[in-house]
Amino acid sequence: MSEALDRSGLRAYTNARVALRSTGTSLATSEQLDLALCLAEARDAVHAELSTVTLVPRLTALGLEVLAVRSAARDRAEYLRRPDLGRRLSVASRAELQEPTQGQQQALNGAPAPTPPSLAIVIADGLSAIAVERHAIPVLEMLLPMLDKWQAGPVAVAEQARVAIGDEVGEVLGASATLLLIGERPGLSAPDSLGAYITWAPRVGRSDAERNCVSNIRPEGLSYEAAARKIAGYLNQARRLQLTGVALKEEQDQLEQ
Repeated sequence: MSEALDRSGLRAYTNARVALRSTGTSLATSEQLDLALCLAEARDAVHAELSTVTLVPRLTALGLEVLAVRSAARDRAEYLRRPDLGRRLSVASRAELQEPTQGQQQALNGAPAPTPPSLAIVIADGLSAIAVERHAIPVLEMLLPMLDKWQAGPVAVAEQARVAIGDEVGEVLGASATLLLIGERPGLSAPDSLGAYITWAPRVGRSDAERNCVSNIRPEGLSYEAAARKIAGYLNQARRLQLTGVALKEEQDQLEQ
C-alpha cells in the first residue's frame, strides 16, 4: 500500500490528526495552518460566554420552565483559574433555587402541593459554551419524549459551571436524579463536543465515580438520537437500581429498555 493511499484511507475514517502530510522532515504548510486554526477554535470555545438570551427562549418553546443560575466563580477568568468555584452555586443562585417555583406558588394559593421533581435537568456552559448552544436543544428534543415516566422540574441554566454543580442543584431541588448537559473540554478536532452526566441521589460531595457520562455528542460524533437513547437508558436503569456510576454498567440491551 502506498503512503498516499494509506493516508487517504485513514482520513476517510476520522478527523483526528493522523496521517499528516509532510514535506521532507517537516509538516506541510497546510497542516501547520490547520493546526493553528484548530488551536484558535479550541481557545475561542474555552473563553466563549454562554448566550442565555438565545438559549432560554428555545428552552421555553419546549414547554420547560427555566431558572438562570451561576456558579461561585465571578467571571470567566476566575472560573478557569479556580475549578472548585465552578462546582458550587453562588450564594444568590442557591437562594433563588430555594424560593418557590411557579408551580409551588400556585400550590400556596390553594392547589395541591407538588412533589419534588424526580429529575433535575441542568444545562451548563462548561469549557465549551458553543457546544451547549449548538447541541443541547436538539438532544432535549429527542430525549424529552423518552422521559414520560419522569417528572422533570425547572431546567437550571448554569453559567461558569463545572460538572459537580449539578449535584448541588439536584440536592436543593430535592430531585431523585440529575441530568447535566455541559460543554466538554475542546480538542483539536472537536471544539463543540457536548457531554451528558447522570447522577442518582445528587448531593454536594458526590464523586465522578458516582455518575455516568455520555460524551462526544455532536453530528460528527454520537448522534442526538443515539445520545438520547443512552441517556434515557441510564436514567431508567438508575431508577431501577437506585444508583449510578461505576456500579451501573453500560449494557446496550439494558440501556435501551
